[in-house]
Amino acid sequence: MADALTLSETTPCYGLLPKTIGTCTLTETGLGRLTSIAPYKQVAISDALKTAHGMVFPAPNRATGKDGARAIWFGRDMALLAGPAPDAALADHAALTDQSDAWTCVTLSGADAPAVLARLVPVDFSAAQFKLGHTARTQLGHMNASITRTGADSFLILVFRSMAATLVHDLVTAMESLAARH
Repeated sequence: MADALTLSETTPCYGLLPKTIGTCTLTETGLGRLTSIAPYKQVAISDALKTAHGMVFPAPNRATGKDGARAIWFGRDMALLAGPAPDAALADHAALTDQSDAWTCVTLSGADAPAVLARLVPVDFSAAQFKLGHTARTQLGHMNASITRTGADSFLILVFRSMAATLVHDLVTAMESLAARH
């Protein structure tokens, strides 16, 4: 009889991160549970989300909440609840779908983080234009991404899980290129 195969759960960036190059650090970020929220009626879900989790449904290109419990705008009439399991009452106001295993979540931080992103993303990430709590659904290289400013020099980046190695490769290459110029 053959030995049983034991599988172990790993994160999308297992063995790839963290990386620090120049002034920037790239780390894998555990956001907890990820749930897409597609509201039936915008006002009702915003009130329910505020009651259940202490944050409103985000406006376009914005995120609400804070580390540990955040709602990220994820496209027209859609948000991603990151952190807590959704309160059961939310199901009365929105379609809820568990997305926890679908996404790679990393944080790019450091003084040159906006310059690193500028090499890969067609969005102005300067502090004057892309403030704390701003979020964008955009292209990072050739990948669909969600990018949220979470601090003065830190960005939360989400791409599909299957793109984890490509995401790390592209960001590390941009970090190395920028560091070589200093």
